[in-house]
Amino acid sequence: MSAAAGKIGVRCLLALLALAASVAKAEPYLAVQQGLKCEVCHVNPTGGGLRTTYGDLFAQNFMPAQHLDTATPADNWVGQIGSFLRAGGDLRFEGSVEQQPHTSSVQQFSLEQARVYLDANVIPDRLLVYVDEQVAPGGALNREAYGMFWSAAHDWYIKAGQMYLPFGLRLQDQSAFILTASGINMTTPDAGVEVGYEKGPWDVQLAVSNGTAGGAVTSDGKQLSSQLIYVQPVWRLGLAANSNDQSVGHKNAYAIFGGLRTGPIAWLAQAELTDDESVPNAQGKMLATLLEANWLIARGNNLKITDEFLNPNRQVPNGEETRWSLVYELTPIQFAQIRAGFRYYDGIPQDNAEHERLYFIELHGFF
Repeated sequence: MSAAAGKIGVRCLLALLALAASVAKAEPYLAVQQGLKCEVCHVNPTGGGLRTTYGDLFAQNFMPAQHLDTATPADNWVGQIGSFLRAGGDLRFEGSVEQQPHTSSVQQFSLEQARVYLDANVIPDRLLVYVDEQVAPGGALNREAYGMFWSAAHDWYIKAGQMYLPFGLRLQDQSAFILTASGINMTTPDAGVEVGYEKGPWDVQLAVSNGTAGGAVTSDGKQLSSQLIYVQPVWRLGLAANSNDQSVGHKNAYAIFGGLRTGPIAWLAQAELTDDESVPNAQGKMLATLLEANWLIARGNNLKITDEFLNPNRQVPNGEETRWSLVYELTPIQFAQIRAGFRYYDGIPQDNAEHERLYFIELHGFF
């Protein structure tokens, strides 16, 4: 076995161990930490965007190191505007220093995003209209806009419109290898229809969409996205598949993912294979993995350590890239978080971009 193959095997084994071990809001680690499904804290059953009443109460009373009391409990924000409307938002502002070998450092401030969410419960608990709008930077940009109908027992739903596609872990960091390799992330929503089933420990989604997340499609081409997750209080395991019928060749992606809680540490892991037939000479076969530990040191204090691996072309040896991240997340009071971190890339020696060091500090406001 070659050294490169050995590294791949070790990383896949680590990911699978994190998924299979039986010991034992926002980012998926919080769902693992609390033993909950995404739909408990988010209006969107697959996570992200507007929070539910429970999600807002959790963000105020359990996430921060200190809860700043208001005049009366009734003054606490729970997103409700009248009987039928809910609203929320996110703002992320970052200062960063980027260093690459033989290149001058890049230092900058940037407004990563300012987003507003609106949910109209046309028929309470049954029919809603949802909008996720990014208002900055660069002007208004719609991320999600759909209508969703729930069954009377609230165990299945159907939604139609523009939406994030169901596929594996929905991370906050959109530059993660498992998100860029598949091309399915929160920057590539698609227009289509999704059917979901939420019953007991099972969480199932199937979506049919235009396929714009993966590239241009023919008039008959469509994209199919699906995932199946089994959720238990201290662990969860999922499978996902995506098929994108591009005009220049199919792009298929498959993933196994999950989470595990061991005391104060919430683990996330995903291993993903992607085959993009639009790339000639079978050069579009990729492997990406992620192993992440989130250590709840104390209330409002989380330490995130992430090990990522990317093989951008499984046909060519010695082209692998790794990325390590160390991020400290401090939530001093409700609805405000400070994130400070360091990322280190390591890849082929001749590519300076694959030896980047990134230092950043981010202010995250949410409600």
